Amino acid sequence: MTHSSSQRRALVVRNDFSPFGNKLIQSGFVDNEQMQQALVETRKSGRPLTEVLESITGRQLSPELLRQFKKQQLFELKVLYGVESLDPEISEISNNQVSQLIDTLLPIDICRRYKLVPLSQNDTQPPSVLVAMVDPDNLDAQDDLNRILRPQGITLQRMVITLEDWNQVISRYLDEQLQKEEAAKFQKSVAIEGDLENLDGLDSLQDAPDDADADLDSSLNDAAGAPVINLVNKILAKALKEGVSDIHVEPQEEYLRVRFRKDGVLRQAFEPLPKKITPAVSARFKIMAELDIAERRLPQDGKIRRMFEGRKVDFRVSTLPSRYGEKVVLRILDNSATQLGLDKLISDPDTLEIVREMASRPFGLILVTGPTGSGKSTSLYSVLAERNDPGVNISTAEDPIEYSLAGITQVQVLREKGMDFASILRSFLRQDPDVILVGETRDKETAKTAIEAALTGHLVLTTLHTNDAAGAIPRLDEMGVEPFMISGALLGVLAQRLMRRVCAECRLPYQPSAAELARFGLSVASEGEITLYKANTLRSDEISTARSQGTLCQNCNGLGYRGRVGVYEVMQITERLQGLISQGASAERIKEVAVEDGMITLLAYSLNLVRQGQTTLEEVERVTFTDSGLEAELKAKRKSSLTCSCCSAELQPEWLDCPYCMTPRF
Repeated sequence: MTHSSSQRRALVVRNDFSPFGNKLIQSGFVDNEQMQQALVETRKSGRPLTEVLESITGRQLSPELLRQFKKQQLFELKVLYGVESLDPEISEISNNQVSQLIDTLLPIDICRRYKLVPLSQNDTQPPSVLVAMVDPDNLDAQDDLNRILRPQGITLQRMVITLEDWNQVISRYLDEQLQKEEAAKFQKSVAIEGDLENLDGLDSLQDAPDDADADLDSSLNDAAGAPVINLVNKILAKALKEGVSDIHVEPQEEYLRVRFRKDGVLRQAFEPLPKKITPAVSARFKIMAELDIAERRLPQDGKIRRMFEGRKVDFRVSTLPSRYGEKVVLRILDNSATQLGLDKLISDPDTLEIVREMASRPFGLILVTGPTGSGKSTSLYSVLAERNDPGVNISTAEDPIEYSLAGITQVQVLREKGMDFASILRSFLRQDPDVILVGETRDKETAKTAIEAALTGHLVLTTLHTNDAAGAIPRLDEMGVEPFMISGALLGVLAQRLMRRVCAECRLPYQPSAAELARFGLSVASEGEITLYKANTLRSDEISTARSQGTLCQNCNGLGYRGRVGVYEVMQITERLQGLISQGASAERIKEVAVEDGMITLLAYSLNLVRQGQTTLEEVERVTFTDSGLEAELKAKRKSSLTCSCCSAELQPEWLDCPYCMTPRF
């Protein structure tokens, strides 16, 4: 009995993952229910099984399990299609041969249309070309290939390749083409820019230490022999591979320093680079961002777009003249690495329910607060993604546009042309919107226009830079917005931070001392015996030793943390809070009442994450621990705890300890 290609794929989804699934169940990575859920989700969405499993469990598959899955997958494809399978990790692929065959024999549009790639041309009789195909049974693809090859007397040999491996091979080819184009553009600029004319002696840059993949290194070093281009490409590629959020290229007195920010923490990414290349590196970034390389006395902003591993990645570029040269900072905007959805961000069910309830309102103002890089844009777009529907008109004003979301109208702020947030917002109101997003509220005009829109039947989402939720009220007051307008329009304030997630593979359990708990407003009496975790963070020399001995944690590479988890404080506006806002109450009083009404503060939320083993007390102290936050927690606990947890005696609100048995109140 034979099957069509679609039927064969269905058979793979239904049956062929069972050995891998049994291995996962036996190892305790998933249970039967989770495995079944993953198979159903894979069948419905078409997402890779490994990606779905990691999403369901919240854990990363080990390299050994991923390797086993791929080995099984390749074996199944080989049996399914009756041709040999290709594993680029085992069989070396010549990038030069692939590029030559695409350029001269099988055009890139054919390769992308049918998801195939030519690997080599063999001197057989007759001559043949070996082509790796995601779907070797695609008759249209075979017809087009034979139409191209037969007139030249070449026969077709097929292999099967996974979609992920095909994406990587094609991405390397596309990256190489982009680098060649940039190399030509760069060489042209060298003739104009005097400081870039002398590039002799920079060959050592090709040996700059990095952890990039070998194949990536070879493609980078082919960039027309230009060392500065190779270096800049290596910086970008390494940043993308390591999943960092920002790149800092900083001229120092004696050298050029490159640092990456990952999970909110800066670290040095390369050994110090020669000082003499500073002008060349700065100019290279400016060329890629289409900035004026001759202007070195004023700051400039631009944008770079590149293909990397089959996806588009944007870099927001900012240059700043400094004492020793131009500092360049790049913010990486990788939409494919971000999962939108409030349930993917907010782990606390009660907090999630409150935010969703506010976001479902037909009109009103929702503020999201927090410092730069705390995930405000991701939260806002998660709200938009849940409200995005053909029956809802959504418009956004942003600077810059960080996410692309189908079905909504996105407008870029252009201040030099008079298109600021306030003017765009006024234009939105004439276009019958239901939901409006304003990227940032930073002046009175924007704030008043946003509140007026919220009062006239629109749901308005915007951001403020404040330390906590209650601080948004005096911030609006400082902008000149009347308190009665704030209390009438405001639905709630979402304050947030991002904390590093402790590595689940190498974290170290311990019993916290009473003094350590008391520092965070906790006590042994109230908490009981609890187990917390510390990060197993290694020093640079320890990482090298562990790597050589094979004991380095493969999940976090010795950093002790991997990924980040959100910390949220949701202040939903109640009647009591409306009255306080109208009266012009202080932020401290507003926060105190909000906690009494049930608000979970940033500190309390982060301590809950510590109890769950997702982060550490060190991260709490670094990110969310403040005296004011602790003070609000303690006041609320004193007011709510009127009986002793030990002897049940009645207590006065101002007592810190029970006078009968000396048990702490909190």
